[in-house]
Amino acid sequence: MKSLRYGGLLAAVLLATTACAGAGGGSGGGDSINVLMVNNPQLQDLQKLTAEHFTADTGIAVNFTVLPENDVRDKISQDFSSQAGQYDVATISNYETPIYARNGWLTPLDDYVAADPGFDQDDVLEPIRQSLTAADGKVYAQPFYGESSFLMYRKDVLDAKGLTMPERPTWQQVADLAARVDGAQPGMKGICLRGQPGWGQLVAPLTTVVNTFGGTWFTKDWRAALDSPEFAEATRFYVDLVRAHGEAGASQAGFAECLNNMTQGKVAMWYDATVAAGLLEADDSPVKGKLGFAQAPVVRTASSAWLYTWAFGIQKASEKADKAWKFVSWASGKGYEELVGKTLGWSKLPDGKRKSTYRRPEYQAAGGSFARQAEAAIAGAKPTDPGVQERPASGIQFVGIPEFTDLGTQVSQQVSAAIAGSTTVEAALAEGQALAEVVAEKYRGNR
Repeated sequence: MKSLRYGGLLAAVLLATTACAGAGGGSGGGDSINVLMVNNPQLQDLQKLTAEHFTADTGIAVNFTVLPENDVRDKISQDFSSQAGQYDVATISNYETPIYARNGWLTPLDDYVAADPGFDQDDVLEPIRQSLTAADGKVYAQPFYGESSFLMYRKDVLDAKGLTMPERPTWQQVADLAARVDGAQPGMKGICLRGQPGWGQLVAPLTTVVNTFGGTWFTKDWRAALDSPEFAEATRFYVDLVRAHGEAGASQAGFAECLNNMTQGKVAMWYDATVAAGLLEADDSPVKGKLGFAQAPVVRTASSAWLYTWAFGIQKASEKADKAWKFVSWASGKGYEELVGKTLGWSKLPDGKRKSTYRRPEYQAAGGSFARQAEAAIAGAKPTDPGVQERPASGIQFVGIPEFTDLGTQVSQQVSAAIAGSTTVEAALAEGQALAEVVAEKYRGNR
């Protein structure tokens, strides 16, 4: 999610570069389509490979408009909500997909899938497929890559202190380990947790902690629940842990900052997106080979990992849906993964979406230290049942309603201030409860 997440995550991490090709305006020529997508590195790879492979094979030219995450979300929302038809295909996440489908902005893909057996829909990981399926039971987007969350840690640091990380740790075990490895090496803190405001930054990991502590943003009958004992306990635990044993400047640390801290040996543990593992284990990473990986920590639930995917959706107003599907099928298919592996390297695979990916010997060799844990995290994610009680909307690290982007961001600002020490958790959640009640009242009134 901002990745979420990474949390829109990868886009915020590595490169802030904007790469644009083609005008992206209008409907283009008869044998072309317009694609609007986020500027993360794996999608930039797709852009580079398209002409030589997809266009050469199909005769369909692709005009790309590639923008940073915040910009692309705004542009997609504008074009799809107005059904202007300027773009045939766009990258949307599992947050937007059910909302856009409900609004009638997307083309259902079931008929295309049925007529395209080579696409192999059954190979798509069930939680990913489920998250891109709307309330009417139809699939409205196909994943380019997927991710979950897990715990990354310096195995060598724990080993030196005679400590062992459970494969499925509890949050209390993680807190105890963070205290014991804090200062294990000069300048090293125990753990990195996001504190940077944003619904796709701080709120993503925090909400997974709230879920497993037994809390929820809203009850099934649309009652705001930020003032519940469980939500308060989880938030207090998160804030106390990062204040006591977390990274320097935690209130402004997001995915990119935690990645840097982990890479530079400034923290011994990090709870975040599975996509980070490939970056930490890259050939040029100073910590390559020193890491261990464990499932997302829990308290009252069997699992707590989040779920996020960047996927391709076809605008309902597109007059070129058949050509658009050919592109989506190619970009989301097994053949594209093989193309990336053979031309760019198996570590650059847009993984996290297909069962077959994790059976590839080449991928297993490239991601052997983390692939099994990443697959297990995605497979265990439960977007419709992430906590201990029924929810009124789907989502693990977010609530699947349009208002959550604003609500989550405002609440995150208050919690980030508590991490900085300028307010208390109690005061932060009191303000958050008031904001959430406004949203809840709207939904109760619509029932």
